[in-house]
Amino acid sequence: MKDKDLRKRAVILFFSIFKIFSFSLFNRCTGPRFKSCFLSFVPLLTWLPRYPFRENAIGDLISGISVGIMHLPQGMAYALLAAVPPVFGLYSSFYPILIYFIFGTSKHISVGTYAVMSVMIGSVTERLAPDSDFMIPGNDTNSTSLDIVSRDAERVKIAATVTFLSGIFQVLLLGLVRFGFVVTYLSEPLVRAYTTAAAIHVIVSQLKYSFGINPQRYSGPLSLIYVKDCALLGQTNIGTLVVSIVTIIGLVAAKELSALAARKIPIPIPVELITIIIATVVSWQMDLKTEYGVEVVGKIPSGLQAPVAPAVSLLGSMVGDAFALAVVGYGIAISLGRIFALKYAYKVDSNQELIALGLSNSIGGLFNCFAISCSMSRSMVQVSTGGKSQVAGAISALVILVILLKIGELFEELPKAVLAAIIYVNLQGMMKQFGDIRSLWRTNKVDMVVWVMTLILTVLFNPDMGLAASIAFSILTVVFRTQLPKYSILGQVPGTDIYKPVEDYNQVKEIPGIMIFHSSATLYFANAEMYIDALYEKTGVDVAKLLSHKKKLEAKRLRKEKKAAKKAKKEAKKRAKEASAVSAFNQGEEPKFSDTDESGEEAEANGDVHKLSVKEPKDVGAVEVGPDPDTDTTLPQAIILDLSPVNFLDTVGVKTLRNVRHNPYCTLSMEKGDFFNEKVTKSILFSSVHDAVLYCQQGNSEEVQYILMSYTHTRISEVS
Repeated sequence: MKDKDLRKRAVILFFSIFKIFSFSLFNRCTGPRFKSCFLSFVPLLTWLPRYPFRENAIGDLISGISVGIMHLPQGMAYALLAAVPPVFGLYSSFYPILIYFIFGTSKHISVGTYAVMSVMIGSVTERLAPDSDFMIPGNDTNSTSLDIVSRDAERVKIAATVTFLSGIFQVLLLGLVRFGFVVTYLSEPLVRAYTTAAAIHVIVSQLKYSFGINPQRYSGPLSLIYVKDCALLGQTNIGTLVVSIVTIIGLVAAKELSALAARKIPIPIPVELITIIIATVVSWQMDLKTEYGVEVVGKIPSGLQAPVAPAVSLLGSMVGDAFALAVVGYGIAISLGRIFALKYAYKVDSNQELIALGLSNSIGGLFNCFAISCSMSRSMVQVSTGGKSQVAGAISALVILVILLKIGELFEELPKAVLAAIIYVNLQGMMKQFGDIRSLWRTNKVDMVVWVMTLILTVLFNPDMGLAASIAFSILTVVFRTQLPKYSILGQVPGTDIYKPVEDYNQVKEIPGIMIFHSSATLYFANAEMYIDALYEKTGVDVAKLLSHKKKLEAKRLRKEKKAAKKAKKEAKKRAKEASAVSAFNQGEEPKFSDTDESGEEAEANGDVHKLSVKEPKDVGAVEVGPDPDTDTTLPQAIILDLSPVNFLDTVGVKTLRNVRHNPYCTLSMEKGDFFNEKVTKSILFSSVHDAVLYCQQGNSEEVQYILMSYTHTRISEVS
């Protein structure tokens, strides 16, 4: 009853969201705008009526058949990675492809089962439905057996549910809300290292099929450390091991021959299909299952299954896994889609791709499919065989449909060791990515560290937790890069307006009397103090002392102004007394004077009228500003700060800087920080280092020197 209530609530929530979205869509889109919105949501209606049948039909037909043939062995093999029966890999190669055909915008990628996605699904199914939950007592007191049927049924339900939830995340959270930018945090080194680490998980998960053993799996972090396959090697099934080794050798040799023949044969040889056909025939003729105990695929039901509602009660335990699947699947697909779009000069809508993949997963989850993405190998075959549009994907789905309806049951005697061997051989490309370490060491050591740490984190943790930890580490490296930038002094390339670091180039020359200080990163609270220290180290300008000197001068000026105002007030009073005394004298009264004024100073009398002597105050506006006697007297006339990398300023950056270029973000920050005044105005902002140099060289030395000494001895400019 509780499960029914949860399902009812989920249905109500789904239709509520759909109603809100529909209401918003109909209100915002009226007439032509509604038509445009609808066509952008269903791209098939835009490009299919204009499909160039004569130019593309033959190529798409050949490409679709070739890719469809590839889907058969890969779908069955990757189903083992997802820990579900092989037939569900065929379902995952049919329904999602049709959905993407309707909603997708990439003409060349081949969506379907993918090793990384499959192993992520497998980690969820094995965690939520371990073998230990399906052990039943045997005839003997101490014997137990595994209820494979119940276990597989539960794992299929889990795989379909997490796939459905990941599709909902892609459609609602990432697609409709335009949250697709989240994949920008998946850098190329991170993705390549992540797929390499996932390949290691794949290899370990398939060892049991290659050796014919049944180890007890540990799900969760550090699962690879708890693998006990080596302890069970003594129980290896020799027949299974022989089948695995022979298949691997045959596949590698056949693929090498196929690569050599690819120059002469326009259509690639379906090596994997030929392999599973031969293996099935041999297994059937030699009865490998009975005679040698080789585990085979088993029952493959013909036909399609009716849709099944997801297990709502399981949703809470797989939210993190579903979100990881949504992000990884989209990141891989959009990366390949953009590569082909750039090569063949068309546009891929990133947000529409999210919706297409999300619908493929959510609708596919209702038909017991597991999460899909894009395969590089199938995409390359689709392109190389003449595929030019999404029609090739639809044809490959029809090939799988024929297999499901008529041919699938013929592969019931196929050994699972053959499928594991197909997986091993297909992982060659991922394992070759270890060569990235050497190339990244030469080009960018930080990216190399990201690559290595992503590999380690993903191997140690499950792929979902490894992805989160890898993204966090990648973001942390960005923080460290901005916190520890490179500081340098720029010099001018003679006869040009180009400025380069003096220590890196021999031909650049420093400009006499002017120092150009450059920071390779933006300026904010994390590196503001280091920026000041580097400025002192490179230029000899101790900003702290100059600030202290400025504060002393300001305090001295304020004291003089206060004292002068007080004396002026007293002088006014004394003059009033003098005027009163003169008036009284004229009227015949005897004026009275005190011997001292209110300030205690003696009054001098000369004759009958006392004359008061008051010292004239100094000019309070002419405050002398000069170099600090503690500072170096050989300081340059001007120091220009080249802050090209500055793309934002916080309050600490505003306090650190004394001027920036006409950058609207930086200038706005300076204005909000009350930086500008009557002496430091926007007129001293420069659009380039060269403009600042020319300004300093055109007879503005006094003004520049005043600004330098009054405002931390810095003259600031940026390169636009």
